[in-house]
Amino acid sequence: MHQTHNLLFDLGKVLLDFDNNNAATYFTSLGISDFAERHQRLAAKNIFNDFETGAITRESFLNIINKEVEGKIPMQEILKAWNSILIGFRVPSMQHLNNLKSRYQLYLLSNTNPIHLEAIQEMAIAELNGQQLENYFIKAFYSHLTGYRKPSSEIYEKVLTDTGIIAEETIFVDDLPENIAAAARLGFKTRLLLPEERIENIDFTHI
Repeated sequence: MHQTHNLLFDLGKVLLDFDNNNAATYFTSLGISDFAERHQRLAAKNIFNDFETGAITRESFLNIINKEVEGKIPMQEILKAWNSILIGFRVPSMQHLNNLKSRYQLYLLSNTNPIHLEAIQEMAIAELNGQQLENYFIKAFYSHLTGYRKPSSEIYEKVLTDTGIIAEETIFVDDLPENIAAAARLGFKTRLLLPEERIENIDFTHI
């Protein structure tokens, strides 16, 4: 058994709470009552996947959403609706990262997009005593900047290549089983975080 030297954390529902349903609720409040169906149409065209892998720009994405809602909503409201899924950081979990730093090298791996990342970084400053999100980690990997998203093996391989860390010496923490399974296939130790769990209650020495 390899000794653990590194912890690789997912962001959403591990360190940050979000609810995808909020976007549909917000769009409904703006008069788009069938946004769930519109969202499904866009998903079928891989729009969201393309946005999270950097295949389309922020401007292109917003224009696609604007066209989908037939120009009925101001662009600023579209941005607010898109960001409404972001609830806030798990502050005790973020504070616990400072404790873990004394024993492990910490890294972040998140499927996200430029609009959400900008909002998340602003949220970090507001909620974490002025601390930038990236200050908690040696390096942060965001899907739209890497060109890959979990559970694609390429994004895990990029983490290993860019950092020089060894998979067998690294615990990957994520809330989705498919992401955990993909990392495990590459040799990572893994920990699936259940909805009721928090990282500050995990004993990483026994994984």
